[in-house]
Amino acid sequence: MIEIVFAFKGEGRGSCSTAIETIRASLAEVLIDFYPFAGRLVMGSDGKMAATCTGEGVLFVEAMSDDDIGMLGNISVINPGTLRKLVKLSDGAQTMVEEPLLTVQVTTFKCRGITVGIVMNHVLVDGKALTDFLTCWSDVARGRSPSILPFLDRSVLCPRRPPRVDLPRHEYAPIDRPSERIIDPQTKPHVYRSFNFEPHTLIQLKKVSTITTHDGSTILPTSFEVISALFDPPLPSGYFGNGIAWSCAECSAGELTRKPFLFAVRTVQEVLRCVTESYIRSAINHVELNSVVGNACCISKWSRLPFYETDFGFRRPFHVAPTSGETDNLVMSLGLPCDAIDVFSELIQSELALMNKY
Repeated sequence: MIEIVFAFKGEGRGSCSTAIETIRASLAEVLIDFYPFAGRLVMGSDGKMAATCTGEGVLFVEAMSDDDIGMLGNISVINPGTLRKLVKLSDGAQTMVEEPLLTVQVTTFKCRGITVGIVMNHVLVDGKALTDFLTCWSDVARGRSPSILPFLDRSVLCPRRPPRVDLPRHEYAPIDRPSERIIDPQTKPHVYRSFNFEPHTLIQLKKVSTITTHDGSTILPTSFEVISALFDPPLPSGYFGNGIAWSCAECSAGELTRKPFLFAVRTVQEVLRCVTESYIRSAINHVELNSVVGNACCISKWSRLPFYETDFGFRRPFHVAPTSGETDNLVMSLGLPCDAIDVFSELIQSELALMNKY
């Protein structure tokens, strides 16, 4: 379940009741085209989930706060305690199949500020498809025709017949011998923290990880490469689904701790170069033939998704959680067990302090 909150100031619109009705009515209208959101998940006999278009609808909740919206602070930096008050989570759902595919909560504040909290089931769509939906929703809210309609034909990512895996799939490999040190999330729940990388920090990270080739030219890594990973090739415009392909950067913990930061960046760059159409097709066929067991740290980039362009008719949001604002900063949000995230935070600070010496 992915939780996103849009915070809007009170200026530039009518009454709160009018704003709520605009959001509700435009949601109902846009769901005519994006009807899978109004369905539910089912588990097939093969153990894989699918969306059934039952037309049960999207849960829409209205809430009210006696505080000013300013009390939320900067919600682009994760504070789960605050955010959970601004979204509607399913009551009593025991499994993912029982979770609605989309819920919306609109919260009004004393200052006439307003938040729109969305909970989306990631099984249905990825971040790009979600922003396409938000774009159409905000188009309709402002009395316009939807600028991009959903491409609902999932056959573009169907496996071969018969399925055939051409390449090894390390990203889906199970753990051979589970370590006693692996933490059970049931006994030690994750806590969430945001790490803010300012432009000068990103420049320093890139500087120490720039690669010089044999001909003397230099390769400067991207911000995403010094933090994470990517997807290619493009899907049809408006593709409604999950166009996510994992690429797996793999090495031992000892190599990461002993070798310089440049080693980690090169490891990421090497696997990104392997992400071709053949690589992705092979992954699709692997998933068709095998149950997927993940044991990796998955890093997903949302920094270029146009969340801050969402406008329901009363200007763009001044904050969106949990994404970085319209600045040059990069915010990384991470969930780890409490004791692990404290260690991780210390390692990040010491690594950056070491780089600043150069």
